[in-house]
Amino acid sequence: MTASIHLPRRLLIGGGAGAELGSVLSSLECRRALVVTDTYLYDSGVVDRVLGSLGSGIEAVVFADTVPDPTDDCVEAAADVLRSGDFDCVVGLGGGSPMDTAKAAAILAASGGRMRDYRTPRLTDTPGLPIIAIPTTAGSGSECTRFTVVTDTETNDKMLCAGLAFLPVAALVDYRLTLTMPPRLSADAGVDALTHAIEAYVSRRANPFADSLALPAMRTIYANVRRVYEDPDNHDARSAMMLAATQAGMAFSNSSVALIHGMSRPIGAHFHLAHGLSNAMLLPVVTEFSVDGAPDRYATCARVLGVASDDDSDAAACFALVTALTRLNEDLEVPNPQACGIPAAEWSALTSLMAEQALASGSPANNPRIPSAPEIEQLYTDVFAK
Repeated sequence: MTASIHLPRRLLIGGGAGAELGSVLSSLECRRALVVTDTYLYDSGVVDRVLGSLGSGIEAVVFADTVPDPTDDCVEAAADVLRSGDFDCVVGLGGGSPMDTAKAAAILAASGGRMRDYRTPRLTDTPGLPIIAIPTTAGSGSECTRFTVVTDTETNDKMLCAGLAFLPVAALVDYRLTLTMPPRLSADAGVDALTHAIEAYVSRRANPFADSLALPAMRTIYANVRRVYEDPDNHDARSAMMLAATQAGMAFSNSSVALIHGMSRPIGAHFHLAHGLSNAMLLPVVTEFSVDGAPDRYATCARVLGVASDDDSDAAACFALVTALTRLNEDLEVPNPQACGIPAAEWSALTSLMAEQALASGSPANNPRIPSAPEIEQLYTDVFAK
């Protein structure tokens, strides 16, 4: 089967890449940018530091009102600014939420309608304004994907939107922008990236190109995520995590995510947990459920992570993988839903709806073992009990 591969036109990776924004905009013949970010990055001076590279002839206006788990209301507000300001490009600066907001606003401002008009299975390939992405967390991979996720405020449903229109034309991947990440965010973002790599590799849409990115990404993330959690100032570990998160993003953008992401989005929509955190909660339980669907692939993951050897049977390697992912969560102190303050009755009452929403996203259909709605409900119950 032929794989269709899509990547940003320009990809700058390394310490100081964020300072290249001015030259990248000039090369794209962009002169007036809307910078979409959040209040923390604006107030902490990160935005000023990045925009200091613009030089003369390039203007930038900052929209700093993004919210965690971007909503259609927030995207519409950013799109309104775009429509009224004669902008020729959009810069998404931040974690997954600012970058996803920037990507969605660029399409909405150019093509109109509401965000729900762009949810999958629709593919949006007609480009809007050029998108330049600058990640400040080593996790989402949004800087190099053709996806964005936006919550519908009327239905409380996280909508997956896909197509080449959402793929940034350029990404500036600068690990130095991650040095101020607190330990909890470092852990959650890191496991998010690990989940991207594993799901891209075991997905029913896996292909050799995506595999070539997913395998080294998962190896690097597993070797370094504990290091950035325990020692946030470790430049070598930060640099490795940033590169690997981008590799994982390119992998799943050209393969797909699967059941973990399908189940994670409703948790975020209903309980407002960070996406990386909900992925981390789900990773061991859903992996254990899924291994029988592709034991050879999951066994390869275990061997790449170094938790199983070539001499181990695939069954033994799969068991070792689930054990290692469980231990990783323990080492990173990943809380369960109850520890996050979610009442058992509320979780139980929503499991049926969350299962429906997970299946409707389409991601579970990419899983090696395709689940039924009752099986997803049971997985939600198992995650809460962990």
